[in-house]
Amino acid sequence: MVQGTNTDPQVHDLRRLFTYYKELGEKAIAQVTDTDLDRIPHPDGNSIAILVKHIAGNLRSRFTDFLTSDGEKPWRQRDAEFEGTYASREDLRKDWDSGWSVLFDTLAGLHDADLERVVYIRNEGHTAREALQRQVAHHAYHVGQIVLLARMCVGKEWRSLSIPRGGSQAFNQGKFDQEKGKRHFTEGK
Repeated sequence: MVQGTNTDPQVHDLRRLFTYYKELGEKAIAQVTDTDLDRIPHPDGNSIAILVKHIAGNLRSRFTDFLTSDGEKPWRQRDAEFEGTYASREDLRKDWDSGWSVLFDTLAGLHDADLERVVYIRNEGHTAREALQRQVAHHAYHVGQIVLLARMCVGKEWRSLSIPRGGSQAFNQGKFDQEKGKRHFTEGK
């Protein structure tokens, strides 16, 4: 579901990408047990829960007062995002939703003209567009890690989040059976 009401084309497209990665992470998380949320495959690795903490903390820091204050907030405790866990799956979900809500609330108030404004992350200036693209890439990277960890935990019971193995021909046929037209890749999934 695309959140917010802003329909400026560039901001709208960014919102759809963020929504896609949020939902991809949620679909992966839904497939694992509560125990698997905390499984760390390597002593220097991260669990799904730790990645959720990091994503949520990053989103709150970067998008609170996005256009007016540095994206690395003084109140953020980044190192703590890589420690501990949640008391419950519900707490994990609340934290996840909290971070994403800050992002989507910010996007709802942005307009395409704002994308050329300069914002800072750790005192480094970026256009708002560059900062948003950086964050899409950052969150896609970490959601990909969540998907991989979830898939490793679930094993052969994994339900594909994209085109299942052996399903490319049928998937492509379904796409080519549609009339050619401009649409977002997430439409009709």
